[in-house]
Amino acid sequence: MPVARFPVFSFFFLVFLLILFSCDSKRFYEENKTLPEGVWKRNGKVAFEVPVTDTAAAYDLFLNVRNSGDYPYSNLYFFIHTRFPDGRIAHDTVECQLAGYDGKWLGSGIGSVKFNRFLFQKGVFFRIPGKYIFELEQAMRETELKGIRDVGIRIEKQKP
Repeated sequence: MPVARFPVFSFFFLVFLLILFSCDSKRFYEENKTLPEGVWKRNGKVAFEVPVTDTAAAYDLFLNVRNSGDYPYSNLYFFIHTRFPDGRIAHDTVECQLAGYDGKWLGSGIGSVKFNRFLFQKGVFFRIPGKYIFELEQAMRETELKGIRDVGIRIEKQKP
C-alpha cells in the first residue's frame, strides 16, 4: 500500500508546485536585500541590476519594504537612482507610508515585522535593451535608520 500512495502524493505535490509558481506569472524581476542588523546607514545604497531585452512591453515597478516594530517613523523616504544602459542617470524621491494615522503598522506579516509593496511607476517602457541599475538610498536624514530589515524592487510585465 505505501508504494501505491507515493505516486499519488508525488502527483499532487507536483500540481501544488505548478499552481504555486504559476500564480506569479506577471513577475519579470524581483529581488530583496537584507540590511545588516536591520539598520540602513545614511549613505548605504542598495543596488539591483536588471537585464532588459523586451523594449516593446510595459512594466510596473514596485518597492518592497520589510520593517520591524522598532522602526521609529510612520513613513519612509527613498532616493531612487536609475542608471540606464547608455549611462544616463535618473533620480527620484518617493515616500512610502508604513503606518496609518492611528499608529498601526500597514502591510502583511505576523507579529511586529511587516511587509509592504508600493507601486513606484506604472506603465514604464524600457526603451533601450541592456542592464538597468536601480539604487535605493534612505532619505530620512538619519545616520543609522533602525527597523528596516529588507528593501527590494519588483518589476511586473503588464499583460498585452
